[in-house]
This record gives sequence, structure tokens and C-alpha cells, in this order.
Amino acid sequence: MKLSYKKLWKLLIDKDMKKKDICEMAGVSSTSLSKLGRNENVNTDILVKICEALRCDISDIAEIVDED
Repeated sequence: MKLSYKKLWKLLIDKDMKKKDICEMAGVSSTSLSKLGRNENVNTDILVKICEALRCDISDIAEIVDED
């Protein structure tokens, strides 16, 4: 099992936002967003900041998927 952030990218598209927009709104680095793009581990504080900026729940930006 691994964490997927596809929901985050879909949410940004739905809100007509770019990655740099969420970096500015949430106060997270572009490096952190790059890690999310590769489904790598990031600190939970980063996920909380993104959720606060987007006014959503963590289940709206991430999900656990099979590794297959």
C-alpha cells in the first residue's frame, strides 16, 4: 500500500489553480510539492497546511492505494 496524491492534483484543476498558487497559499516549498508529485513521503504539517489553504480534509487530497 502507498499514498497517492492524485486527488490533490484533481482538486487543483477543479479550482483552476496552479502548483505555484498552492505553494503561496499554503506556505509550502516547491520541493515539497515536487515530492507530492512523485508520491513521496512528506511531513504531515505540509499536508495540514495544504488542507487549511484549500479548506478541505486530508481525504480530499490523498488516498491509500495498492502498489500494483
